Amino acid sequence: MTKYNGLSDDFYINVNLNTEMEIGQSRDAVLHYFETLRKLYPGLSHFYARDRGEYVLEEDKDSGSYRWSSVEPRRVCSGYVNPPTVEDAVSQHSKVLEALPFALSMSPLDCESLNFLVGFDYTFRGNHNELMAQALGVAPAFERMLEMPGSSLLHFEPAIQFALDSTCRTQCRVNIESRTAAYHVRTGEFPEDQLSVYLAVRRLGSLDPGESFVTTMQSLQEKCFKLLDDYVVESVLLPLQQAISIH
Repeated sequence: MTKYNGLSDDFYINVNLNTEMEIGQSRDAVLHYFETLRKLYPGLSHFYARDRGEYVLEEDKDSGSYRWSSVEPRRVCSGYVNPPTVEDAVSQHSKVLEALPFALSMSPLDCESLNFLVGFDYTFRGNHNELMAQALGVAPAFERMLEMPGSSLLHFEPAIQFALDSTCRTQCRVNIESRTAAYHVRTGEFPEDQLSVYLAVRRLGSLDPGESFVTTMQSLQEKCFKLLDDYVVESVLLPLQQAISIH
């Protein structure tokens, strides 16, 4: 397993390609795309449709490590949950991006955004918002509000987004998603649910001449893992892991 799997209960690497125009979703095109993937990864055998024209092909989830891909009207996604290595996931995403121009007639000109995302899920029974505030802290201006007698923290989902170049076409976003609702706080009944940390690096707009989906994704991947190793692991993931371990 990768060095990142031990930082959370589940770790995954996804790539999302969003388009300006609707993707041709004829029956033949969608099935041709998924058949192309299944030839590369025979374990991709579970095919189904969701609402709003979304089609999904995935491996069996029972092993805990599985691949998946989906096609929506204006987005194609590829994901690998708990990959054995980072390279395995990146190789899958590269093959998906290589197939898109031929299988679904997608052009680099029609790129609204290309996103490389790493995610971490923590299973925790309790108030996710309070856990995050304790592990990561809050802005000094808000600290005293948490000390108000009788108050309960209902919503705290830290997020930051910033540009990685002067044109703001390459951006990074780090956000944490709580699954705790007011009902859980009111009743004191907290289900065992996932607290999620997402780090995404995205490239906005059509690709430049000479660029491809694959080369752009590789550049985003390098930036993403450098940010992960230099900042997110030490400042976000480890404090959350430690806070959960003492509850």
